[in-house]
Amino acid sequence: MMFDSHTHTEFSADSEMLASEALEAAERLGLGLVFTEHLDLEAAPIEFTFDPEAYWKKYLPLRGENLRLGIEVGMKAGTLEGSREFVARVPFDQVIGSIHFLDDLDIYYPDFFEGKEKEEAYRKYFRVMVDNLYSHDFIDILAHIDYICRTAPYDNPELDYGSFKEEIDEVLKAVIETETVLELNTRRFGDKLAVKELVPIYSRYRELGGRYVTIGSDAHKQETIGAHFYQARRFASEMNLQPVTFCKRRMELCD
Repeated sequence: MMFDSHTHTEFSADSEMLASEALEAAERLGLGLVFTEHLDLEAAPIEFTFDPEAYWKKYLPLRGENLRLGIEVGMKAGTLEGSREFVARVPFDQVIGSIHFLDDLDIYYPDFFEGKEKEEAYRKYFRVMVDNLYSHDFIDILAHIDYICRTAPYDNPELDYGSFKEEIDEVLKAVIETETVLELNTRRFGDKLAVKELVPIYSRYRELGGRYVTIGSDAHKQETIGAHFYQARRFASEMNLQPVTFCKRRMELCD
């Protein structure tokens, strides 16, 4: 079964989607799901956290072949040990690692980019990503390598592998060396240019020895569960990458 391995329900501070809504959408599409609720300790203006025991208690009756229970950890040096302790509190099926904050600023908002040229902002993003991949040795997946592009205020916000080859290669090498899986996030797959710019990145990942990807919609609403999955599966196939998901922290191949 193919899994949407990155979704958020009401346990995430920025989502109100009910588990029943997500499961209904997934069943209609013939997909399995992994819930990956947000943890970003010491975040501002919103602290993204939740009660893991309450999460486990509420969703454990739903957990099974079609649903796994995970978490998305915002990786920051200052919250490393707090995040590690949080993840150990319940037996999550899957742990995603993400970069949402740089210089203690949420890169979803304009403040981080103010006064910075694209090259400075993106190179910092990749350097921090590499450092956190090596220090966060409890994650299974690196999420949305192109997250910074979502709100970057530049005329061309895309990653542009040619301009950031050295930095992106360091990220990909860190992913492989730490036995982390690279996510193929479908959030921006409706943008042809965004997909085009991902081709050399995932091709290079394969060339360096990467073999696996998870596919995740990053859905916060029912209607975006499984968004662009046909295109993403075709993309993975063209890159010769095998879609996988996780159960009890063990990788499983997706059909």
